[in-house]
Amino acid sequence: MFQVGDKIFYPMHGGGIIEKIEEKEVFGEKQLYYVVNIPHRNMQVMLPYDKTEKLGMRPIVDPDELDNILNTFHDEETTAPLPMNDTQRQRLNMNKIKSGDIHEEVAVIRDLLRIKNKRKLGMADKNMLDNARQILISEVVLVKDIPHEQATHLLDKICELE
Repeated sequence: MFQVGDKIFYPMHGGGIIEKIEEKEVFGEKQLYYVVNIPHRNMQVMLPYDKTEKLGMRPIVDPDELDNILNTFHDEETTAPLPMNDTQRQRLNMNKIKSGDIHEEVAVIRDLLRIKNKRKLGMADKNMLDNARQILISEVVLVKDIPHEQATHLLDKICELE
C-alpha cells in the first residue's frame, strides 16, 4: 500500500501527502488510518487503511503522464453533447470528478471551458469548473514539485490555447 511521505490523490479533495499511519479505535474496533495533508485546502484527513481503493485514493500520476495530459488538453472531443440540460451535466461532471481519474477531471475542465466560450456559465457550472481546476492544480503542484501559483499559471496558459 502507501507509505509515509507518499504523494497521493484523493477524489474531490485533490493531491496530498501521507504524513503518518496511525491506529485509532472506532466503535471498539482498532483500525489503521492514513493521515493525509491536503495542502491546497489547508486540511488533514484520516482515511481508513483498508478502504483506500474503495475511496479512490491513488498515487499521483507520473510526470510524463501529466505532461502528455496537459499537452493534449484540447485534442479530445467533448464527451457529452453540449446542449445537455444543467442538471444532467452537473451530475455527469460530479461523477467524473468523484472517479479520481485525472483524464475525467481534465474532460470536465475542457468541456466547461468549451461551453464558456459559447455562452456565459451559470453559477453551478462556474463552481464546478473552479473546483475541478483547483483539484487538478493540487496534483500538478505535487507532480511537478512547483508552487501553487506556478501550477495555476501553467494550467491557465494551457486553458487559453483554444
